[in-house]
Amino acid sequence: MKPYYYSLSEYLKETYGCKMYKLSLSGGMTCPNRDGRIDTRGCIFCSAGGSGDFSGEALIGNSASLLAGGIVTPQHTKIPGIAAQIEAEKALISRKYNGGQYIAYFQSYTNTYAPADYLRQIFTEAIRHDDVRILSIATRPDCITPAIVTLLSELNAIKPVWVELGLQTIHESSARYIRRGYSLSVFDDAMKMLSDAGIETIVHMILGLPSESQEMMLQTADYIGHSGASGIKLQLLHVLSGTDLARDYEEKLFTVMTEDEYLDCLGKILEILPPDMVIHRLTGDGAKKLLKAPLWSANKKQVMNRMNRYFKENNICQGRLYQ
Repeated sequence: MKPYYYSLSEYLKETYGCKMYKLSLSGGMTCPNRDGRIDTRGCIFCSAGGSGDFSGEALIGNSASLLAGGIVTPQHTKIPGIAAQIEAEKALISRKYNGGQYIAYFQSYTNTYAPADYLRQIFTEAIRHDDVRILSIATRPDCITPAIVTLLSELNAIKPVWVELGLQTIHESSARYIRRGYSLSVFDDAMKMLSDAGIETIVHMILGLPSESQEMMLQTADYIGHSGASGIKLQLLHVLSGTDLARDYEEKLFTVMTEDEYLDCLGKILEILPPDMVIHRLTGDGAKKLLKAPLWSANKKQVMNRMNRYFKENNICQGRLYQ
């Protein structure tokens, strides 16, 4: 029996023979849920950093909203070049890692929400860098178009390309509450386009959304497991200061998961995921300066140690129930 779960570190060692670190980069894009195309408020849980509170914001300042509606504005020239960002990020993590093998990670906001010509410029600059082994792009399913897929296919012929899609949940009531802004069929269409093009996909899922039962969360995980995705990112719902979710939390409209509830749900999810699906994340990081709840999640090392003990004590094995 394969112990616990198929981690990203295990996958990288098996596939590439080495450990890699992610370099968080910015292409200066915004999001259709922020610039008015869909909404101006963003998803209900999303901070001003656009899910990139640990990215290279010190380097890029406020440039992450300079590309709106897929139109390159004159101000985009204020964003440091991708090669410069890569070197700055390498220097930032040099005390932890200096192995010369990196994943170029476009994380904050929606990183295919710009003209294909602009994306070709910044993605090519990243993927051609000698130290970059993989290009990883976080985006929304409704920002995957045939032109974008064609570009990603061209880049995938140079070096591996990963696309991260923020699904979060398959349940339409929850999707409306979090202001996701697209239907499940849009996700399905994006997955098919990317799969047909041979591009690896990683799907984001949030555990603990208000009004979702454990059974609903298991349904989402099972759907992702059968979607054709190669990887999954499991994220505990974090309540961050300054978000509309924080307002609802303060008004006691919902409660957050306890650590025991999260571990129980996580163990059940792992058992229904396919054994070859790469687990890119098991909990996520909430920026401590913004985190309102659950506070038990703030000590990630302690949480991960508890998870591993829980998996061992309860004989958790990824893929046990997958058929």
